[in-house]
Amino acid sequence: MKALRFDRHGKPDVLFVADRPALGATPGIAIVEMRAASINPSDVKNVAGRMSQTTLPRTPGRDYSGVVIDGPEQWLGKDVWGSGGDTGFTCDGTHAEQIAVPVASLREKPRTLTHAQAAAIGVNFITAWSAIVEAAQVQSGDTVAIIGLGGVGGAAAQIARHIGARIIGVARGTRPNPHVDELIDISTGDAVDKLRALTGGGASVVLDTVGGSMFETAVRMLALRGRLVEISATDRRQVGFDLADFYHNESRLFGVDSLKRDLTAAASILEALRPGFEDGSYLPPVIAQTFPLAEAIAAYRAVEAGRPGRIVLTP
Repeated sequence: MKALRFDRHGKPDVLFVADRPALGATPGIAIVEMRAASINPSDVKNVAGRMSQTTLPRTPGRDYSGVVIDGPEQWLGKDVWGSGGDTGFTCDGTHAEQIAVPVASLREKPRTLTHAQAAAIGVNFITAWSAIVEAAQVQSGDTVAIIGLGGVGGAAAQIARHIGARIIGVARGTRPNPHVDELIDISTGDAVDKLRALTGGGASVVLDTVGGSMFETAVRMLALRGRLVEISATDRRQVGFDLADFYHNESRLFGVDSLKRDLTAAASILEALRPGFEDGSYLPPVIAQTFPLAEAIAAYRAVEAGRPGRIVLTP
């Protein structure tokens, strides 16, 4: 089989397609033939050497959708999807024609999604679910402010709105977003004052998908006993805030890292998400472009450049 490989870190140019031995099932392990595998920004960072846990040589890739071709009889021929924080880092990932996965991680793909769409769900929605459902424990009636409405922010808005929360998006510009109830343009003035005016005191939950320079703003947006979830440190790792104000407000701070969820742990989240995609509660991602495995370097460059929409490999 063919697989995308890297044996040193650097720009996408270090990637190459290699012939690898075909995979075979073993007890507890099934083989999935790839139909589609998305490229996430974390995959580009991985190749660049920004993930300390990665061992080389390695096949990158976290998200996938495909067909089981070897393993337990009840799974043979099934369309499945998956994602994991271990794949592509400490074990070979999804940017290949085949991948070996734990049988315990197998979950059927939503019937309403194409393979390309299903392959573009994983990291964004798993991170959003971990933040909204597991960390912040959003309930119906909560007001959730989401700083940054990109992949994770957009997924989080859908999940929180499905639960019954009020969603306030905080982003640059006033581009309409179907998943938010109100939108605050952070480039036109004090977003904190605007949010407090809208909410009468602050948001019960703030999801900061930007981190770094937005952290202090996010803290100030919290209502009494509000929960702040951080998933990134985009432009700055070191932050500061008024500790007295923080504890007087009885604020809560959570960190979420989807890399801590391996294929099997992530599978439980995908199974919880599946009904929402099948009944239309969650919208499928926009696929900007698909690339064959032979053009993976160009695909990685597109993600590195921040091209809107999801980029998907079709091995």
